[in-house]
Amino acid sequence: MRPEVLRLQGNAADIQTVQPAYQPTAHGAMVYDAALIRHLDESVFQSQWWADNKAVTGSAHGRGTTWFVTPGQGQRWVLRHYRRGGILGPLLGDRYLWTGLARTRPWREWHLLCDLYRIQMPVPRPVAARVVRRGLFTYSADLITCQLDARPLSRLLAAQALPTAQWEAIGALLRRFHEAGVCHADLNAHNILLAPDGGIYLIDLDRGRLRPRGRRGTRWQAANIRRLRRSLSKLSSQDAGLHFDESGWTALLQGYGRK
Repeated sequence: MRPEVLRLQGNAADIQTVQPAYQPTAHGAMVYDAALIRHLDESVFQSQWWADNKAVTGSAHGRGTTWFVTPGQGQRWVLRHYRRGGILGPLLGDRYLWTGLARTRPWREWHLLCDLYRIQMPVPRPVAARVVRRGLFTYSADLITCQLDARPLSRLLAAQALPTAQWEAIGALLRRFHEAGVCHADLNAHNILLAPDGGIYLIDLDRGRLRPRGRRGTRWQAANIRRLRRSLSKLSSQDAGLHFDESGWTALLQGYGRK
């Protein structure tokens, strides 16, 4: 890598602390983990720059393209450009309404990941985020996180059935997040990752936030669980061979209900 574009501090596996650092740009701002990065510029948020340096190891396609890249020193990163979904997607594409830097989607997601990582919640480590102003009223954005050695629940279910204990572990994980007040805005089978060593993670916390806990906080928790159920049911309707049935869902709920 060209040192004037990106200089690393070390391997993420060897550095447990996250040190937010802020850097203004010509049309916006960047935030990055100074414990991992000594210097960077905006080129690191462009997939073509990684391709030119032969550092792209793969990609995933959903609302947009997610790129898996290797910056060096044993690190593996995930680069995601924010794109709209729903009915506004075709109209606005990758542009969002500007209401201040602190309210932008990457800024909020990066700092939420930072807070959760610090208390050892199973989420990707945040690396960097960028906001680019597009005129007076809109912005576009990018996020970089550390890549996890794990596979989406949706992909695993397409290949094999999960043991009851694994379903229970997923439920227990969701309960842990809910007890911490974490509301995942899009809890679905693609955003739950399972690792070969038994680890389970939540990813894509775009629009996620911390919510009140206790008796008044049960509605959003229940809505989260219902959203996951709809996701699994939709996948089952699209793929008759998906390894999901009521016994798995019952085990998940049992794991969620245990303290």
